[in-house]
Amino acid sequence: ERAIIRERQAEGIARAKARGVYKGRAKALTDEQLAQAREWVGAGVPKAEVARRLGIGRTTLHSYLNQQK
Repeated sequence: ERAIIRERQAEGIARAKARGVYKGRAKALTDEQLAQAREWVGAGVPKAEVARRLGIGRTTLHSYLNQQK
């Protein structure tokens, strides 16, 4: 019975992906916002303040700054 449930679930997920609704979590920052954040950090603005200005958490800001270096 569990195998049948998993099969139906997989079929539903496949249909949702085909429709384009199963995309995952939305990004917290756009490319423009990320560029602005890098500019602020480069200008010496504290990262906590940059995160506040963008409305995101410090951890999120750090992960964005570290991922594309």
